[in-house]
Amino acid sequence: MEESIMKKPVLVIMAAGMGSRYGGLKQIDPVDKEGHIIMDFSIFDAKRAGFEKVVFIIKKEDEADFKEAVGNRMEKIMDVAYAYQDLHNLPEGFEVPEGRVKPWGTAHAVLSAIDEVDGPFAVINADDYYGRHAFEVIYNYLTTHEDDDKYRYTMVGYRLKNTVTDNGHVARGICDLNDAKELVAVHERTRIEKRNGGIAYSEDDGATWTEVDPETLVSMNMWGFTRSILDEIKAEFPAFLEKGLKENPMKCEYFLPSVVSNLLESERATVQVLESEDKWYGVTYKEDKPVVVEAIQALKDAGEYPQKLWEED
Repeated sequence: MEESIMKKPVLVIMAAGMGSRYGGLKQIDPVDKEGHIIMDFSIFDAKRAGFEKVVFIIKKEDEADFKEAVGNRMEKIMDVAYAYQDLHNLPEGFEVPEGRVKPWGTAHAVLSAIDEVDGPFAVINADDYYGRHAFEVIYNYLTTHEDDDKYRYTMVGYRLKNTVTDNGHVARGICDLNDAKELVAVHERTRIEKRNGGIAYSEDDGATWTEVDPETLVSMNMWGFTRSILDEIKAEFPAFLEKGLKENPMKCEYFLPSVVSNLLESERATVQVLESEDKWYGVTYKEDKPVVVEAIQALKDAGEYPQKLWEED
């Protein structure tokens, strides 16, 4: 039997939601005085770790703005491709409910990239800062593991205490692990915040709260997959729509973790959890911005990044 040549992992960045948070891509806020955005740091870290190709998942209508703000610069640094998340991109026999504008969620976003990905890949959010270490460990995993009797996936987990903001609540996937540091389940908690010196979540709009250990590992949507996940997302999408369109036609979302959870439950996949002690940074709220700016400058001053990331800055 010939030895299979492992394909080089690709970085997939979910950027279709970028325009919606502050009303358009024109407002993509730089996080340093050189004008870099958070994504610059992710791509810098990814390239340093070994990634050579990036696939941006965007909305078609944002394409010109996105290329101007991000894509054209990145083409000098990485092999760049685009995939378009489109509300109307549905399996045969389904249509968008009248009046729905909300996208179909992270699993649907990743599915948009099916024609651009032919091997292992990492997935990240566009506007989260993951840290250098995360890209190194995920690249290392993706270049040393292949599917065998099961799909062999991975995820970078962050300590909950390193991922909360002082300025409001956040949504996080709280992870259950087994002794082998493999993922057993992800529990989506859409409202987690700092409370009374600790961290807690609520599932009833703040009427009741459940405390969570600050050391708990959470998912920040940094996954490492083999190409098999794309076929699984595609295969499960109709069943998701059957249920979701009945129960919550305007807002149901097809989430990546739920596809992974189904594969874990049916014992068809394992997900190795790689731990990062790095602090997550992101601008969930406008008030988060100065915190991120300060943190980025501190990382530069500590020598983690050059002051100017790219030669032509």
